[in-house]
Amino acid sequence: MKLRTAAVSVTALLALTACTTTDPYTGETRANNTGRGILIGAAAGAALGYLTNTSDSSEGRTNALIGAGIGALAGGAIGNYMDRQEAAMREALSDTGVGVRREGNDLRLIMPGDVTFATNSSDIQGQFYGILNDVSTVLNRYPATYIDVVGHADSTGPDAYNQTLSENRAISVGNYLIAQGVLRDRFYIAGMGERAPIASNDTAYGRQQNRRVEILIRPHAAS
Repeated sequence: MKLRTAAVSVTALLALTACTTTDPYTGETRANNTGRGILIGAAAGAALGYLTNTSDSSEGRTNALIGAGIGALAGGAIGNYMDRQEAAMREALSDTGVGVRREGNDLRLIMPGDVTFATNSSDIQGQFYGILNDVSTVLNRYPATYIDVVGHADSTGPDAYNQTLSENRAISVGNYLIAQGVLRDRFYIAGMGERAPIASNDTAYGRQQNRRVEILIRPHAAS
């Protein structure tokens, strides 16, 4: 999956010179928009793509977790750890409308537009705060995981607008979780625009499903 890097900032103008970076999951080379040094008014905090202080890479994120004293999981401990985290997430998010999907040893939280964002907005809706509070509680209880927050948009409006909108939605969610005490070095923030729909954009219901944020939670496994 080809992800575009998003900026998380209201107070800083950040600029890096690299033009491309490699997607940590597919190995694909993608544009690195951090080089634009854009200022985005979203929520408190300043970070880009990988939110580690060490480097703009998956390795930098791993090193940051080790530096924070979060040990890597190994062997059967990985599955057991993710089993317990999955059970906690399912309990916390029961009857919220948020989907919890297990993918091997990864967890994917799918948060559709009816509980997250209004059309053409990256402002968190009131009912979404409680859900994010519950998510942050579980994430803080299970710190040995990486957190990828990916925003999505429906097809209403131009492609470029929807790309920026999806990035800002991911920014809003990531910053809110960080504000609840989730370690920022665990995060990767990106936007997919309208490129990965999960429903038809021809209906209001389908567009609501596509206007979403997904959170991928992966174990910090020993190499």
